[in-house]
Amino acid sequence: MDKPIGHWLKHLDNLLEGAMEQALQPTTRREWQVLNRAAHESTYTMPFTGVDEAVERLTARGWLADGELTEAGRAAHGEISEKVDRFRQQVVEGVSSQEYAATVDVLRRMSANLDH
Repeated sequence: MDKPIGHWLKHLDNLLEGAMEQALQPTTRREWQVLNRAAHESTYTMPFTGVDEAVERLTARGWLADGELTEAGRAAHGEISEKVDRFRQQVVEGVSSQEYAATVDVLRRMSANLDH
């Protein structure tokens, strides 16, 4: 552990961003996140930039109408979900489910320590 956690978090985020953009082409990561949120009828606020632009692009493609999935959007969500599943499998290769859960739990608690 020659570098602190902040280095590895930022490095992993950058790698995830680039690799996911490539895996999802021509869809972007933000578009996928908006599409997936709409598919699950989630109302949580997305804590990153680019959401409004992603909504505009998805609406222009006919995948969203008034923030909800269209028939074409549901079909696209299904196809992209398969890409995301393959990508996630690649990311966690060699990491046990227990290690993954422990990592998420530690990061959640560290976040809670700083989230006043």
